Amino acid sequence: MCLILFAFRVHPFYPLIVAANRDEFLVRATAPASFWAEQPDILAGRDLSANGTWMGVTSYGRFAAVTNYRDLRRPRPVEPPSRGALVVQALKGEPDLHATERYDGFNLLYGTMADLHYHNNIDGTRAQVRSGVHGVSNHLLDTPWPKVERAKKAFAQAIKGNEPDPGELFHVLADRTLATDEELPDTGLDLERERALSPAFISTNGYGTRCSTVILFGIDGRVRFEERSWHPPGRMQCTIDIIT
Repeated sequence: MCLILFAFRVHPFYPLIVAANRDEFLVRATAPASFWAEQPDILAGRDLSANGTWMGVTSYGRFAAVTNYRDLRRPRPVEPPSRGALVVQALKGEPDLHATERYDGFNLLYGTMADLHYHNNIDGTRAQVRSGVHGVSNHLLDTPWPKVERAKKAFAQAIKGNEPDPGELFHVLADRTLATDEELPDTGLDLERERALSPAFISTNGYGTRCSTVILFGIDGRVRFEERSWHPPGRMQCTIDIIT
């Protein structure tokens, strides 16, 4: 994932609300969200190149998602494993966080609607997430990048009603507003590419937002999951009754 917005213990009926965009090279083989045949409790998309996932939920109420950390000046580990494996581990139980220096930079969210955790392998933060509206892109949690700040404000407004409208949340994720050059972060990219990656929804030649996902974890024990794929186009909607 490259943009995750989430409200944790903010809404009276949905303790965890997630709206996220996955950005990736268009040629990278991907399967849309579905229940995995070999692990039928997991609902997630699948990266067919490494067999992991960027975000998913389970029928017993777990959630996990990852974003990349972008800093081209940071030395890369040798032959790093796929970060999508951490999401799978987190959906099954607890992710292995003891050797995360082997991975390229990442932010990992994992847990349940009652107990959500955040970890990154840049400054080593491992913490429980506090109540509030949060956002993470390709830097650390709640780093005030223009796309994150703009999207968090729109997201917070969109969930104010008793029943959040997924359509409004997808509208937030569809924002293609470019940041001004003065607002752009410096991640080691040239100015043109930094500018192209500054919107919530990215569309460039060969790289961009592959899918958008909205997840509502309800106090009634149900998870509403909706994914809209853009490359190739498609939709997936379902409701899961959490097994406790």
